[in-house]
Parts: sequence; C-alpha cells; structure tokens
Amino acid sequence: MRNVIIALLVGFLLLALLAGAALWMGFQRITTPVLELGGALGTEVAAVLHPTATIVPDPVTIVREVRSLARLETIQYTLEKVITAESGQGPFGFLFGDRLLLVAHGVVVAGVDLDQIGPEDIQFDDLGRIYMTLPEAEIFTVALDNQQSYVYDRDTGLLTSGNVELETEARRAAEEAIREAALDDGILDQASLNAETFLFRFLRSLGYVDILFQPIETVPTVTPAP
Repeated sequence: MRNVIIALLVGFLLLALLAGAALWMGFQRITTPVLELGGALGTEVAAVLHPTATIVPDPVTIVREVRSLARLETIQYTLEKVITAESGQGPFGFLFGDRLLLVAHGVVVAGVDLDQIGPEDIQFDDLGRIYMTLPEAEIFTVALDNQQSYVYDRDTGLLTSGNVELETEARRAAEEAIREAALDDGILDQASLNAETFLFRFLRSLGYVDILFQPIETVPTVTPAP
C-alpha cells in the first residue's frame, strides 16, 4: 500500500511539472509577440518624436563660372564672436518677440593676388638688385565653421514660433563682425609682411641676393624685368 501511495505522488508531481512546462511555453508564445510589438511601437514613436533628417542632393550641377586664380594666401585668422539677434521687441515682446544668442566660430584668410603683378612691378637696377612692388593685401574668404558655430540660447514670445530668418541674419552679421575684428587686429599688414617674406625666400632660392619691396616710384634707375 505504501508503494502505491509513493507511486501516485511521483506521478502527480510529474503531471504537475509537465502541466507547468506546458503553461510556461504557452505564456511565452503569447507574451513574445506582445513584447516584440511593444518594442516596434516604441521604435516608431521614437522615430516620430525624433525624426532623422534625409538629405538628397540634386544630381544636376550648374557651373556658373570658372576662373583661374593666382592668390597667395599668407595668413589665416580663427575667431569667435557672440552675436545677439532679436526681433519684435517692445511693449509686446513677451508675446511676439524673438531673441537668440549665436556663438559664431569663423575663419578669415588673407593674402595678395599675384595675378595683379605686371612686368613694371618687377625691375632691376645696375647692381642686379630686384625691386618688387606687391599689390595691396586683401581678404580672400570669410566663412563660418558650421561644425563649431551654434545657437546657445533662444527665447520666443508666447504667441509666436519665432522668426525663421533670424538665425540666417545672425550668421550674416557674425561673418561681418568676424571680418571687422580681423581687420582691426591688423590682418592685412601681417598678410603683406608674410607675402614679402615668402617671396624673398623664394627669389633667394633662385639665386637672387638682394630683393627690395617698395613702391615703384622710389626705385632709382632700373631696367624692366624680361
């Protein structure tokens, strides 16, 4: 009798284990698609709230102009300016105003245009010295670094979504401010000095010993360069 009872208990436990395993497998079959659906739904919601920009360049390219250049870039300034741009300010600025703070990181490149040098600008005297007149230094490019320029803060009124052109105007003003800052710091004088240093070393490497940079009106009796 005792053995029969033990056998019945073991059988009951085995049936219970099998039933539990069956229930667990059924639960997994039900919950797995639900979890996968929840994950897919979360991904879709994230895509709606934080969309990824799609950029498709137009395959058509229009070449407006091709021009040969002989620019000698002799100096580059890297500057940073903070620009405040605002619109709609006044008694109702808290309703319709728009203000932003732009941290602009820009690069200014200057030098001399060698294409402006003519035969009369390179002359020799009786002792074989070279008298060279260089064109005035100029700024070639002023550009913002879009990777490092950013809007630090923006405050819009309660009844407006902001001026869509405000950041563009701020960036335009930043380019001009960076240009003026470089000019105030003497970028053109340094560009001229660097150009003379470069050409002096270049002409010395060609065997010329005396090279003088000065206005052509001060040159004594000279012979035009061939």
